Order: sequence, then C-alpha cells, then structure tokens
Amino acid sequence: MSGQYLNTLTENASRLGMRIQESFSEHTRDLTVGRGSVAYLDADDKSKLLNIRKQLDSNSDREKLDAMKRLVALISKGRNVSEYFAQVVKNVASQNLEIRKLVYIYLLRYAEQEPDLALLSINTFQKDLADSNPLIRAMALRVLSGIRVPMIGSIVVLAIKKCAADPSPYVRKAAALAIPKCYELDSSHLPALIQIITTLLRDRSPPSLGGVALAFAAVCPTRFDLLHLQYRRLCKILPDVDEWGQVELMNLLLRYARVMLPRRDEEELDKDLQLLLTSTESVCYSRNPAVVLAATRVFYYGAPTSQLPKIVHPLLRLLNTSPEVERVVVVYLLVITKSAPGLFAPFYSRFLVRSDDFPQLKKDKIKLLLNVLSVDNYQTVLREFIDYADDTNDEVVAEAIRALGRCARQVPDSVQHCLTALISMIKSPHDVVVSNAVLVLKYLVQTQLDVGSSSVARTSQSPLSIISHLARRIDDIKHAQARACILWLVGQYGSSNSRDGVAEWAPDVLRKTAKTFGDEAPLVKLQIVTLAAKLFIVSPTDRTLGLLSRYVFSLARYDMNYDVRDRARMVTSLLVGVAPNSLVNGDEQPEERSGVVLRREQIRLVLFEGKSGVVNDEPSHLDGTDDENVMIGTVSVITDKPMRMDDVLPDWLERGVESSLRDSEDDAPPLDVPMALSSGGKHVMKGVLTPPVVLTPSGGSSPRTGGAWRDLDSFYADAEEESEDEEEEDGDDEEDDEEEEEEEEEEESEAEEEESQSEGERNS
Repeated sequence: MSGQYLNTLTENASRLGMRIQESFSEHTRDLTVGRGSVAYLDADDKSKLLNIRKQLDSNSDREKLDAMKRLVALISKGRNVSEYFAQVVKNVASQNLEIRKLVYIYLLRYAEQEPDLALLSINTFQKDLADSNPLIRAMALRVLSGIRVPMIGSIVVLAIKKCAADPSPYVRKAAALAIPKCYELDSSHLPALIQIITTLLRDRSPPSLGGVALAFAAVCPTRFDLLHLQYRRLCKILPDVDEWGQVELMNLLLRYARVMLPRRDEEELDKDLQLLLTSTESVCYSRNPAVVLAATRVFYYGAPTSQLPKIVHPLLRLLNTSPEVERVVVVYLLVITKSAPGLFAPFYSRFLVRSDDFPQLKKDKIKLLLNVLSVDNYQTVLREFIDYADDTNDEVVAEAIRALGRCARQVPDSVQHCLTALISMIKSPHDVVVSNAVLVLKYLVQTQLDVGSSSVARTSQSPLSIISHLARRIDDIKHAQARACILWLVGQYGSSNSRDGVAEWAPDVLRKTAKTFGDEAPLVKLQIVTLAAKLFIVSPTDRTLGLLSRYVFSLARYDMNYDVRDRARMVTSLLVGVAPNSLVNGDEQPEERSGVVLRREQIRLVLFEGKSGVVNDEPSHLDGTDDENVMIGTVSVITDKPMRMDDVLPDWLERGVESSLRDSEDDAPPLDVPMALSSGGKHVMKGVLTPPVVLTPSGGSSPRTGGAWRDLDSFYADAEEESEDEEEEDGDDEEDDEEEEEEEEEEESEAEEEESQSEGERNS
C-alpha cells in the first residue's frame, strides 16, 4: 500500500510540475517577445519568416505584435520585407497602440514603393486625426505626411491645417514638422503652408515653436515680415522652448536681427537686439552642447565686441564633454580666436594636446595654440610644439614643426629658441622631422637675410652658419623638397658670400648633387641646374666650376622631364653673353643666336633677384586664409567644404526697419483698472482672477524702509510688534467684556427687584 501511495504521489507531483511549467511559459511569453530586437535579429530562418504572414492575419494581438517586431528588426538589418505590405496595411486600424506604432514605422519605410496600397490606409489616418489621444493624432499626421505620393498633397495640407489648430501642443508641433515634408512633396501648396506658418507663429506654447522655426527656415526663409509682431515674444519665450527648438529659434532670430535691425554699435545698442542677446545669454549654460554653440553663433555674429566675453566660459565648459563635442568646439574657437585672440589667450592651457586625442583634433589644437600665442605664454607653447614633434602621426609632427616657424614670426623674441630646436631636429633619424625642419629653417634664414635688421630679432647663430650646417648634411637628407630647399639656400646665399666670392662649401654641394643627378626628383634637378648657373655667374673664370656646370647642363639638356630640359635651355641662353659657347654647349658647334645678349650684372640680377621678397612655403591653413569664408554653425567649418548659399548669413542693414513694426499687444503697459469693493469688504481688481500678494504690515501701516522691509529681521520684528499689539488689544477687549458683563448683571438684578416690588404692590 505504501508503494502504491508513493507512486501516486510521484505522478501527481510530476503532473503539477508540468502544469506549472506550461503556465509559467505562457505568462512569460510576452516578456521573451519584449526583450528587444536581439530576439528577432537572429531569427532569419525560412520557417519563422513563413509564419509572419499567418501571425499578421491572426486574431491574436500577441501574434501580430510578434510579427511586427520581427519585421522592424529585419528592416533595421537592411532586409527588404516589402512583400508583407498588404498584410501590414490591414492592421493599420488595430486597437493595440503598440501594434499601430510598428505599423506606422513600416508604412513610412515602404509607402513610397507601394503607393497604391498605401492610399488604402489614408482614410484610417484621417479618422485618427480626430482621435481622443493626442499621441495618435500626431502619429497619424506624421505618417500621412511621410507617404511620398504627390497626389495626396491636398489631403496632407488639410490635415496639417487641422492639426495646427489642435488644442494639444504636441500635435501642433507635429503639424509644424510636417510642413517641410509637404513643401518638398509639392511646392505648389506654398501659399497655404505660409498661412499655416503664420498661424503657428502666434502660438504661445513653447514646445511647438521649435518646429515652427524649422518650418519657416525650410519653406519661406526670407519672409521676415511675418516675424515683426512676434519677434519680441519669441525672444522672451526662448528659454522655455525645448533644447533642439532653441537651436532653430536662435538661428531664425539671428537672421531676422541682421536683416531688420540696425547694425550693432558699441556705443548704442538697439533695444530689440539687446533683448535677443539677453534671452540668448540665459541659455548659454544649457546641458545641450548644440544650444551652447548656437548661442555662441548669435553672440559672435550679432553682439558687439564688448559682449563677446560672455561666451568664453560656456565654450570652455564644453571641452570636457566628449571627444566629438571637443572637436567641434575647437573648430569654433579657431574661427573666433582669429578675430579676437585675446578672449582665450589666458586659457591656453585648456588647449594643450593630449596623447589620446585623435590626429585631426591634435592638428586643430596646434592651430588654436598659434592663434592665442602671445609674449606671455610663448615659452610654454614652444615647449609643447617641440614635444609634439615626437608624435607617432606624421601629419601632427609636420604641423608642430611648421608651428615653430609661425611662432618665430609672431613673437620675434622666440627666434633663437626656434632655431635651436630646428637645428637639433635635423639630426633626427626620422625623415619627416628632418624634411619639415629644413623647410622651416629655409623660411627663417630667408627672413633673417632679406628683411631689415630692425624688424628681426638678433640671434647667436648667423644665417650663413645655419646654411653651411645644412649643406654639410645634404647626404643625410633624403626628402626631395628638403633637398631642394637646401640647394636653393646654397645657391642664393652661399654662392656669393658678401657678393665678392663663393663660399668654400658651395662647390662641394654642387659636386655631390651632380653625381646623383640622374636619381634625383625633378624638383631637386631644377635646383641643381639653378645652383650651377649661380656658381658659374659668380666665378666665370674658375675652370673647375665651369666644367662642373657644363656637366650638369649636359645632363639636364637630355633629361626625361621637360621642365628640367626647359630650365637648362633657359639658363644656357642667359649665360651666352658671359661664357664661351664651348664652355656652355661643350664641343658642339656654336649656335647662331639673335636678340639681346645680357651682360654679367644683368644675368646676376635675373638669377639672384628674380623673386623679390620672402617666399613662404607653409601651407595656407597655418595662416588661416582658408577660414576667411567659413562661418561657425555650418558643416563647412568642420568638413572644409564650400558653404551652401542657405548657410550664409545676410549682411547687416545700416538703419534697419522701423521699431514700431515690432510693437504688439504684449508690449503695451498694463491698464490702471479701478479697484472694486467686494461684498466681503476686500478690494478686488476687475478682470484679474488672482490678485498679487503684497507683503505689507497689517493695520494699514507702511513698511519702515521706503515701502519694503530691509531684511527678514525687520520683517519678524514688525510681526512681533503686531502680535504684541494684538495681545494688548485682546486684553483690553477682555476687560471691556468683563465690565459689560458686570453692568448687565447689575441691570438684571435691579430689574428683578423692581418686578418683585411691583408684584407685592399688586398683591396688597
């Protein structure tokens, strides 16, 4: 019996366990469905895809929701699931809000490919525009405006017009965002859309104004006359608008200010422009970096120079937000510091390069440090540039070495430090360091020798000693442009030492390069030919130089590069008047030449003075010439691409339009409404539901300090005095009450005596 009982108990326990497991799996099925899109991204087998049609046609909302989640997951993977469009459209009127959301997402994706089937759901969307739920109304308009079918343009305009008058600000915002889509679909509806924008501009709800500003910029960006009556109200409501709406609204108000307001003036600022700047200043410390950058744009292009310091700390705060935001902020600072370097010069330590910065950010920070360079901080910045020359990225190294040359040009006191650092870099084993150091040294030496000594700082190393140092290392320098720079320096300054002779190391440079002439780059060959001509014109009687020059000219005359051949022909033609033909053309027969034959002084003038002034080989971006036509707040400032016409801010007007055009009912002062005495004896202002609360002492006494208490102590002191006065009055009232009670008792006793006497008389 005990064994049978144990078997029965075991069977019942197993059945109960199976039932619990089934119930648990049934109740947790929705949880497994809602774990996220990961549950559907790996479900690409054919069996599950075939079940989607059955699930969409099922009567169970859970099955439909499961199918729609799988479709949306496949769309996110880039799969084409347009074959299920007919089944999905059937569920557009589902009572389940989650299913309807997913259906709307699907329709937005494939409505343009299936316009005929999408048109079947338009009636449902129009019905949803009258739904009691504002979320449904906004979603229906969003999907309706997203269907790219031109034939429904009129229906979309009517839907936008209806939603623009909706009591919900969320729906009105959706209507504003639908306007650009409708205009892009069919531009013939422009007058109706402008009328809707005019209506939405009068909206006093902050959530919808951002979308209205976006629609205005997309549909009618030049119709600033629509903003006259709304300008001041939009400025005042700016801090209450959502973050992305603030960005659009500030851009719109800035464009209006530059077109309709008088030019900014340091002495007298227009009150409407000051209103915009005051409202913008209140959002400068927003948590959204885009809002801060938009406010910076307003101040930079709309405020006078005296108010620019207000954007310094908000921009510096953004540097520690994220690497992406820091990249954009640094680019903004590059443009701002070009015209106002003194704003950020005290904060140069915030712009130092970090090892974990990506290469483009490092290069931008180097440019920014050059913009804020001054006499006070150049020593620290120079040390930073020298350290950056050891970076692992070649572009950063080149940028840092070129920055040394810029530093020497901006601060003359730093020339000696720069020369010392550059000469030490020539000994580096890295080719990129050596080549860029030579390029910068060429510029510095040329500046020292060609510019007047009054404008150049004195250095312990003479320029000729630097050139000789470079000439001795010509074999170790492999970079073509660097070798060409050294040869140009030797030919320009070493071939004529004080214009009375050739430096002793100059012919040896020509000898070394003539041996490797065939293996040199065309740029180097051109400089070798020019060096041979300069040495020959300085010492035409030196037979060694003559033979060496003839050898170089012969090699260049038959070179594969036509630029080298042309240079050789030009040089030999110049030297005909100085040297015999046999020295220039070798053993060939002399050619008959016609025209003018130059003398030695004339040839020397052509070779040595052909290029007047200092030639700067630095890239233009170090000088900032590529940023002149770039405006902050545009994509071109990041991508270095030309700006679109829509991104260009309009120029200021000299006087602007009349300020009275911006006067509205909101600007009118409040009317003096007479006070009415209510039935309860209290003063009630007519037309005001909630009268303002004014802190004044009770009893009609005025405050002690000209209509207001000085501090809380005086307020509490007045309160204590009032309480004491009330206690005294209460005490007096009690005494009076007692006296009145005694009098009443005496009167009652007298009345009783009189009554008793009268009764006695009657009885008698």
